Amino acid sequence: MSQGGEVRGVHTRQGNSEFVSWGTPNADYASEKKKSLRVRYVYAVIFLMTNLIAWFIRDYGKRIIPQLRYLKSCGAGGQDCFLTLGVLRVSLGCFIFFFLMFLSTSRTRKLHEPRNVWHSSWWSLKFIVFIVSVLVPFFFPPALIQLYGEVARVGAGIFLLLQLVSVIQFISWWNKYWMPDEKMKQICSLGLFTSTIFYIASFCGIGLMYFLYVPKLRCVLNIFFISWTLILLIVMMVVSLHSKVNRGLLSSGIMASYVVFLCWSAIRSEPATEKCCAQKQGSGTSDWITILSFLIAICAVVMATFSTGIDSQSFQFRKDEAKEEDDIPYKYGFFHIIFSLGAMYFAMLFISWNLNNSATKWSMDVGWTSTWVKIINEWLAASIYLWTLISPVVRQTKVRNHEEAVQANGSAIP
Repeated sequence: MSQGGEVRGVHTRQGNSEFVSWGTPNADYASEKKKSLRVRYVYAVIFLMTNLIAWFIRDYGKRIIPQLRYLKSCGAGGQDCFLTLGVLRVSLGCFIFFFLMFLSTSRTRKLHEPRNVWHSSWWSLKFIVFIVSVLVPFFFPPALIQLYGEVARVGAGIFLLLQLVSVIQFISWWNKYWMPDEKMKQICSLGLFTSTIFYIASFCGIGLMYFLYVPKLRCVLNIFFISWTLILLIVMMVVSLHSKVNRGLLSSGIMASYVVFLCWSAIRSEPATEKCCAQKQGSGTSDWITILSFLIAICAVVMATFSTGIDSQSFQFRKDEAKEEDDIPYKYGFFHIIFSLGAMYFAMLFISWNLNNSATKWSMDVGWTSTWVKIINEWLAASIYLWTLISPVVRQTKVRNHEEAVQANGSAIP
């Protein structure tokens, strides 16, 4: 017992076993939580730095880092350490670092555990681990890097799926926060105004895509992509307004805007040589619009990874567990495994999901493979959202039918 009545430690001995529990004052718990929350941004900066290193290796590695040409694992002229394989090597290094952090922090529960200190501090040691993790893959043979590329495709797909779940959960939270009286059919004016803005933006986006990406009627694929997106938008609106669902227009409006954005992003990923694509990137020039779009895309990858990583509550099967004062503020293991998958995801964006791709400078996620990945992602997002609307009605109907069947069987017994 220390002065002031604060309990600093408890030491008990029972038989040959010894249990030591060290406590910290309430102020220390608050301080540790703030520190733990702040370090999330440090990990995001590390992830951003890795993205920039991958881009640098891909576009300027041959000219700026000639030393790689002398590594045996980089092959003749260092070709196996630049372009696509260079991106995969950096991605593998990022994956190794965050996967090691996942293994060392996944079972952390309390703020006074040593693993919490490792997660929030020891940056000098972790910086060394990060540098070693990024450098080691450059000594791996190309065959192993190619194998990692195949695995990274799967990991990037899992990342996209988790990101969709996180986005839909966020939309549901937004809808409940701004429209709390849905059951009483009292619509919040702010929610109604916001949903109107989202729907106007969605329909304007559809019209703009028709104008920009369907210059000729023979652009059948673009017509199909945009028209199907319009159909999904209308279906989501109708289902959300159905009397049995009655979820209002806010959540469906936000989801409609997200689906339209995914469609636009997919069409933008079409090769610039296509006559139905409005991009003029075939010459490989790096004008300011291309550079700005590239930098925005990198920041979007970092933000998507960060937002999904801190949203562990959306993936908990039990959400009724009471939070104690010394509990960690978020799941460290989930946070780091999301960044590991994010490393695979940014690798796929830099190489356009094609292991034989040779991307032009300042480009990201361009090619037919990228286009179809985004289109499938759009359809999957709409399907998951529609299921979240319909599933409560389906479960309620099944329960009601089961109760009616039980009552009927009970009344039939003499």
